[in-house]
Amino acid sequence: MTVVAHLDSAYDRPLRDPLWQDLSLSDEILPIIDSKPFQQLNRIKQLGPSYLVYPGATHTRFSHSLGVFHLARQMIRALALQPDCIPLSVEGVRSFLIAALCHDLGHFPFTHSFKELPLAEHEALTSRILREQPLRGLLRDKLNLDPIYIAAIVDDMLPSDGDNELLFYRNLLSGALDPDKLDYLNRDAYFCGVPYGLQDIAFALRNIRPNGAYGIALHSRGVSAVENILFSKYLMYRAVYWHKTVRVATAMIKKAVHTALTSGEVRPEELYGLDDESFAARFSSHSFRPLQLIGRVYRRELYKTVVEIPYDAANPRHQRLTDLDMRADTECEIARQLGDRDGPPTTVIIDLPEPVSFELAIPVTDDDSEVVAAAHGTVFTPQVIADFTHTLRRLRVIVAPELRDRLGDPAAALSAWL
Repeated sequence: MTVVAHLDSAYDRPLRDPLWQDLSLSDEILPIIDSKPFQQLNRIKQLGPSYLVYPGATHTRFSHSLGVFHLARQMIRALALQPDCIPLSVEGVRSFLIAALCHDLGHFPFTHSFKELPLAEHEALTSRILREQPLRGLLRDKLNLDPIYIAAIVDDMLPSDGDNELLFYRNLLSGALDPDKLDYLNRDAYFCGVPYGLQDIAFALRNIRPNGAYGIALHSRGVSAVENILFSKYLMYRAVYWHKTVRVATAMIKKAVHTALTSGEVRPEELYGLDDESFAARFSSHSFRPLQLIGRVYRRELYKTVVEIPYDAANPRHQRLTDLDMRADTECEIARQLGDRDGPPTTVIIDLPEPVSFELAIPVTDDDSEVVAAAHGTVFTPQVIADFTHTLRRLRVIVAPELRDRLGDPAAALSAWL
């Protein structure tokens, strides 16, 4: 059976999705969806604390993963139909689609609150889950597929052994125009009730081209599709992902977990395999004072922003704050100066979002020309990308409400540290 014939005939189990309407599954992946590791994704909100601002943002990693599978199937079919696509096997395509379905199995609770912490990457945790029971047995014994091969598509730290087909799938799953990004931008916008993330999926798929083991290139007619993705990503970060209230909640969770890890109160292994519910149950009422910040977030007892300024990469003080340990030292200095000397200070938190990329990292081609540089024919110049990043990254000092009145003029009180 050819790859296209497999894609057209094997996926005939309908499933309704509020975003994409009809999804088509196969009998062989139903046991994976029913498995304990996959069902846990039902208990991890896709956008973590964003529901504090957008009440509809309660969709889960479970529905997102099904959407990624749906778009991955459309994308691989569009590429397999083209004569210059590298040779693809039915076994490889099945493995790729399962990798797309399972790509978030190792994701932490509370979305990206754990970013920058000294923990394993969620791709590595996904890889581990795929290679352990029960999924290892399901993949090997029921589906006759190699769990290590599927894990290597998700986790680029695993060796590829020069397998061009594997590299093709790996680059397809993670890139400038990938099924993960196409689903989460559209899904997040849909459930938040904002128009910013909407993409013309059909147009994008019409203009992708195979690019050997490197994944895909884009026809020059389709450059606007990636530009739309990048601008949508910028707007979603500005309005949703890095909304100031979302940043406060995220910073409180990150402060709690970072302090617990660095003090030895919590080991990294205790944070793996948790969902939102088990994370809250285990840590929100913990006797360790910093972990009580988690309960405050769940009760919406949020800290207050007292200073907000653009991050300045040329400012040595700002550069110092990109290191979480140095940031914690500065928080301690400020808190103690303001009278909080009771154990690890938690009344002052500095929030600095991690760097985010808006690079147009996809080759461009024409019907009669070779693949050319990614920046060909786009308004996303290095200066525009730098301006996007500069606009988004805001340095904030947030404090417990009970501390706010001690500050007087916050900017003046905190100027020595910022």
